Amino acid sequence: MLVGTGDPATLLSPRAVAMDRLDTAPEVLEDVSVLQVLCEIDSSPECAMLPPSLHPTLPPLLNWQAWRVPESPWGAFDLAMTRIECRSGVRPRALLTQGYVDNREAARVLGERWGFGLEVAAVTFEHRYDETRCEVNRHGETILSIGLRDPEPLGMRDIQYVSALHAARLERGLRLIQCDTAYEPGRAERGTPLVDHFDAEQWGEPRLIPVYPVSASLSRGRVTLPKLRFVCRPDELAFTGTETI
Repeated sequence: MLVGTGDPATLLSPRAVAMDRLDTAPEVLEDVSVLQVLCEIDSSPECAMLPPSLHPTLPPLLNWQAWRVPESPWGAFDLAMTRIECRSGVRPRALLTQGYVDNREAARVLGERWGFGLEVAAVTFEHRYDETRCEVNRHGETILSIGLRDPEPLGMRDIQYVSALHAARLERGLRLIQCDTAYEPGRAERGTPLVDHFDAEQWGEPRLIPVYPVSASLSRGRVTLPKLRFVCRPDELAFTGTETI
């Protein structure tokens, strides 16, 4: 069985968010648009990009997810995340390497309450009848341009999002926060995935090399940021390293 070989301190510490508390209440966000693009990546460094607690997928997949949130307690925001698909035990997960958001207060709250590792940048989420696109610009340079073209209707039960893992610095040490975000789409589409530009260096893992776009989907509906239930030690497999909050 393949497992991650990356040193947790080297791999996760630079992206880990400081969290003082884990007893956050759920937060419901309405009318959220979620664009997800999956892309196969170069398999050579797949184990080195994950800590020993996680297993790589075959084929290895990069998961980009972008949100347009028209209203929240912290104001409207657009958010983009780069994540590596993996498994924690037998369950599929997505390890966040880096995210960007265009609202400073949202970046602070999402980090403090759910461990999202976010920086502030210009995030553009554009939806047209024939195409949906997300672009991220930082310091005047485009670091991500992805999208979906020629959408077709998709059944609500045919769309799937995996739970995320966020690196965090807790009083008990370096941990992976299991963020079981709940998605309740009222509308969903699939289409041709577009991957026009990706600057891996700016997304926390320079070894990420996109090879082949796999799928793209778009949904719109309710997103619930959860009450946290579990954290995981990054240096142990989930069977022994999962801790209840």
